[in-house]
Amino acid sequence: MDVNFRKIDIDQYDEDVLLDSELYEADPRDPAQALNDVKQKAVSVRGSLSKGDIVGALSLVLEEAPYGPAAEEAKNLNLQTLVSILNSTKATEIPGVVKALSTDAQDTLMKYLYKGMALPGWGDVSGSVLLGWHEKDYITMSILDVVR
Repeated sequence: MDVNFRKIDIDQYDEDVLLDSELYEADPRDPAQALNDVKQKAVSVRGSLSKGDIVGALSLVLEEAPYGPAAEEAKNLNLQTLVSILNSTKATEIPGVVKALSTDAQDTLMKYLYKGMALPGWGDVSGSVLLGWHEKDYITMSILDVVR
């Protein structure tokens, strides 16, 4: 019995199919440049963390974060850098840190939290850390939306 019909991509016949290129613009940097930028940020983040500047470290990671399908290696390194910041932050400091971030940085942080949770087995990321940040980020963003 021939079952090749099950391997047909029916989306190719749909006029209303949404392509990845329609969801977002591609990162203007080439993948090598994006990776180099992320490596430089990682060094700066370590310096900020050694000084105890968590807001500064987070701002560095979340500012001009790599995006798009071509920058997977840069995105993964940026996620690892972000997780090192999250792991070094006390739970009591999270609300203040989140409030100090810009709205765009809070949105990007939330995207990275979801990306971390989407990893199979969450990789070397502690689930309680991601969920704790998610809770504080979500509550802070909701409060700020009400105030605005």
